[in-house]
Amino acid sequence: MKGLELSEAFYESFGKPMLEEQFPELLPSLAVGLFGSGSECFGYDDDISQDHDFEPGFCIFLPDESQVDRHSEFLLQRAYAKLPSSFMGFQRSNIVPVGGARHGVLRTADFFLKTAGSPDGALSPRQWLTVPEQALAEATNGRLFFDHLGEVTRIRDALSVFPEDIRLKRLSGHLLLMAQSGQYNYLRCLDHGEPAAAQLAVTEFVRSCISVIFLLNRRYQLYYKWVFRAMRELPLLPELNTPLEHLLCSGNAPDDAVEKSALIEELSALIVDQLVAQKLTSLRSKELERQAYAVNNCIKDPELRNMNILAAV
Repeated sequence: MKGLELSEAFYESFGKPMLEEQFPELLPSLAVGLFGSGSECFGYDDDISQDHDFEPGFCIFLPDESQVDRHSEFLLQRAYAKLPSSFMGFQRSNIVPVGGARHGVLRTADFFLKTAGSPDGALSPRQWLTVPEQALAEATNGRLFFDHLGEVTRIRDALSVFPEDIRLKRLSGHLLLMAQSGQYNYLRCLDHGEPAAAQLAVTEFVRSCISVIFLLNRRYQLYYKWVFRAMRELPLLPELNTPLEHLLCSGNAPDDAVEKSALIEELSALIVDQLVAQKLTSLRSKELERQAYAVNNCIKDPELRNMNILAAV
């Protein structure tokens, strides 16, 4: 069973009756769901995932103390801790009254401040430039079982996608890194007799290419151990998953280097095609450095446009 399914079943069987019977006056102020860190929140959990942090549980989100006071918060925490210790063959962790790190009773503002750097979903342009995509993914993944107040939904919606200028700034920076690492430095490192540096260049190219692919899809990039799986599920350019894996896993002998350099150019051309399709450039050049500056020039905010092109990466 998937963790999200287990969580929702546990909530429906025990959490929902507990809230309706013991806290009916609080229900209009509450939200319940499961999202955040952990493979189960992305739907990527499997049998191996059950070796740690896999259990029946969910999060109860509370607004500020003007709507739900500390005493009510304590009572909710205690009621949550008293829910059954096992469910559908899975044991819950030993829970202190204040709940667990991933489950239990949480203040909405505290959760989003810790996860995404904003208690209410409002981020300044500079915050958008620096907040990790992984954190934004964790703030907006998973599932809400209900949200009577609507505040959690509103915050998740506000954090769900990059503002367009921020997307373009991140995109331009990663395009430039792709150019520097793959199109320029990979073969030069080999010519200098530095195979380790060459492989680092390939790795940097792959990392930035992955970032570009997610940005072109208007999706947040996940934690590295899930990124290739997530990339296979994207609507745009999922077919680049296999060649990127090949670049990482193949060697740098002379014949391999020729093949890898050609593959880098092929991938770069496909990225340019997508930039053109999204009307982010009118250039047909395969030189990603030129494309990086073309994309940067599409940024409407002059202050953001004039920042160093690598400001967001």
